[in-house]
Amino acid sequence: MKQNTNMKSLLTVLCLLFLQLFSAQEENMTYADGVFSFEENKTQKVFTNWTRVRKEPNVKSQVTDSLQTNQQVIILKKEEAILRLGERGANWYKVSYQKGEAVSEGYIWGGNLCVGFRNKNGYDFLFGLSKTVDRKSKEYNGTEKQNIAGIKMMEGNTLIDEVSFDTGRGEELSYGTFTIESGHKLQNVELTLKAMVSGEACGIASYSQYVFFRDKKLIALPQLMNVGDADVYYHTEEFVFPNDKGGISNAFIFKTEEMEKDDKDREKKKHSSKTYLWDGSSYQLK
Repeated sequence: MKQNTNMKSLLTVLCLLFLQLFSAQEENMTYADGVFSFEENKTQKVFTNWTRVRKEPNVKSQVTDSLQTNQQVIILKKEEAILRLGERGANWYKVSYQKGEAVSEGYIWGGNLCVGFRNKNGYDFLFGLSKTVDRKSKEYNGTEKQNIAGIKMMEGNTLIDEVSFDTGRGEELSYGTFTIESGHKLQNVELTLKAMVSGEACGIASYSQYVFFRDKKLIALPQLMNVGDADVYYHTEEFVFPNDKGGISNAFIFKTEEMEKDDKDREKKKHSSKTYLWDGSSYQLK
């Protein structure tokens, strides 16, 4: 009996040691965010100015060149090596690029590439994540890491304008999209840019950032956040523009809807809205 007890104690200790080791490995595990997953043999663009090109896929390798924002590259190979800086994690990529008549190859970190890019009216619009900063937490006494994203408007290698905004982190960066919409019948708005990042699991938020383009200027709207968990609860935010059903002239409406089920599986919904007036160059809360 004593031998069995000792054996059980030993197994318990080994089990605890295994769990601690596994937990430590999980904490130290480096992973890549899905928004920085780029296909081989596809064109990409550089988002971070003076992105370093290295001889090998690591930060200790020799720097062979640097690339400016909006430089086009071809993804040759996605390397297994991953670098995580702050709340951004990305693979290294072997790329080729052209400067003048010379074509070169090297390795760059995927976090310095655009999440999305578009061309319209003679300008290049780039969407990417630029850095991680410390922000005061709204939930507890202290700070937390927050990713900063941005949209840049380029004319060749010349930066015409840019806006920055908070965006997702961790599981909220599973994928991203960048699209161009109409001016939504708002005075002087030539087009609307929409950048979005999202997670793939229930309970993981998605963030959408709308930006108006007018007279060579970018104007960021209030950010939208949507989150839900199956049929238990959801929180949705959306804009209603003048060309949408229920829209009004020279304004856009910020609508919020929430639903949560109680312990008797009954839905409780809340709705709210606020209107922003647009004067042709800026907006303000009505």
